Amino acid sequence: MDAAGGSGARTVAACVIGGIVLGASVVALHLGAGPAALPLPAPVDALLRLRPRGRRRRPVRVYMDGCFDMMHYGHCNALRQARALGDELVVGVVSDDEITANKGPPVTPLHERMKMVRAVKWVDDVIPDAPYAITEDFMNKLFNEYNIDYIIHGDDPCLLPDGTDAYALAKKAGRYKQIKRTEGVSTTDIVGRMLLCVRERPASDSQSHSSLQRQFSHGHGQNVDDSGSGSGTKISHFLPTSRRIVQFSNSKGPGPDSRIVYIDGAFDLFHAGHVEILRLARELGDFLLVGIHTDQTISSTRGPHRPIMNLHERSLSVLACRYVDEVIIGAPWDISKDMITTFNISLVVHGTIAENMDYTEDDSNPYAVPIAMGIYHKLDSPLDITTSTIIRRIVSNHEAYQKRNEKKEASEKKYYDSKSFVNGE
Repeated sequence: MDAAGGSGARTVAACVIGGIVLGASVVALHLGAGPAALPLPAPVDALLRLRPRGRRRRPVRVYMDGCFDMMHYGHCNALRQARALGDELVVGVVSDDEITANKGPPVTPLHERMKMVRAVKWVDDVIPDAPYAITEDFMNKLFNEYNIDYIIHGDDPCLLPDGTDAYALAKKAGRYKQIKRTEGVSTTDIVGRMLLCVRERPASDSQSHSSLQRQFSHGHGQNVDDSGSGSGTKISHFLPTSRRIVQFSNSKGPGPDSRIVYIDGAFDLFHAGHVEILRLARELGDFLLVGIHTDQTISSTRGPHRPIMNLHERSLSVLACRYVDEVIIGAPWDISKDMITTFNISLVVHGTIAENMDYTEDDSNPYAVPIAMGIYHKLDSPLDITTSTIIRRIVSNHEAYQKRNEKKEASEKKYYDSKSFVNGE
């Protein structure tokens, strides 16, 4: 190229670059809306008018499904992790018929499981009668009608009766994300604990340090052979950590003028009856404080095989409930004047349906102080469900649940034997 040609090319390039710089400067001045903003040429002004103003990013919606039978803190932790992967969490609750066909009869019917899932504070929406397996039609419905971006499941395999992966289609579509399974609890494990309670009731148990209640409360990890079948039912493997409690806790305390409502109990096998009474209690004030009794207190009032879930397990289940603001882990049986003053309690409530209603006839009524202060209120319990109700369901269909557990225990043993570390919260 000769000197004249090179000079011309450089001139053209300089003009182009100068035009770009000038255009960018004018646009910047216009967007800055400063006092010296210059009027834009018509073509540039038209392009800016086409730019969407104030449009927010569409929220990332994630979907997680499950049976959520006898819902426990492991389910809640899975939902917490799933919610952290998006902005909105939609939960599918599998129908009774689908559970029966794939796993055996559910302990809690669909309407109770729906109440439980809706009450979890990380859940934004619920789909009833979800299929056990993600079919192509249902997956497309999730993507197109519910605007789901990702389908979530734990790192434990979910296999259909024919041995295929229930989430194979979601994985193939590239819309699958995995979370870490919560160690130490499962519905199979909890049903196993209740089956052991039914089977093993020696007279000496009440004073024995090897009683099932003490094993549950202290989280002993030994396997217990029930009825000589050779299948070990795991006692609680839960290892409580301060981090997990913080993850489940609310960050805000009551305000100086808050009306604080207090309700206490065992909250063992946290169920729909608990959820409904907590909902009503929360409606009576601005802040709901829940007292959770110790294992020893429950054992002394309800028998040596109670509670089924230990104190920390029960605390997490209650903390996951959207109606609860704070819990007292290991609340006293008697409500004292000092306790009412310390927590600035405005109202103490109790439901009409509970395991132990004999306290009103005792000489030492645990609610005597709030009654005398005129701040005690009895709530009509919306549901006639207690922990004993759940246990009776297991006992009445004992053989079916025993077979279901034996099948599930085999798959859980395989998972634990082959598991490796999975990073997660």
